[in-house]
Amino acid sequence: MTSPLLESRRELRKCAFQALMSLEFGSDLETACRFAYTHDREDADVQLPNFLVELVSGVQAKKDDLDKQITQHLKTGWTIDRLTLVEKTLLRLGVFEITSFDTPQLVAVNEAIELAKSFSDQKSARFINGLLSQFVTEED
Repeated sequence: MTSPLLESRRELRKCAFQALMSLEFGSDLETACRFAYTHDREDADVQLPNFLVELVSGVQAKKDDLDKQITQHLKTGWTIDRLTLVEKTLLRLGVFEITSFDTPQLVAVNEAIELAKSFSDQKSARFINGLLSQFVTEED
């Protein structure tokens, strides 16, 4: 039986972040998603949730466009290359959810902040909040 925790959007978003990180090091989408979703499960032969696959494939497909959008909101003198890989990945995921997915904007920002707290530090979480909040203001 599938654990309710693994099926929550928060947990699937965490898996999407892990899959996106894996893709930065040369994995393929299916393998990255499958490993992120099944690494702590006994049964690795399960169907991947659509939410997970759609997040990862969407961010990958729009990666260059997302990077351009993020760059437009960085302070003068900053480039996307100056950000850590964790920050870039979280920002891409957050901007994608805000601009191209059915996630409510404030939920997308909050979820990115929570992931930053788990995978980085408080300073990074504040940075993610500040940058993603600019997208929420634009979209309203």
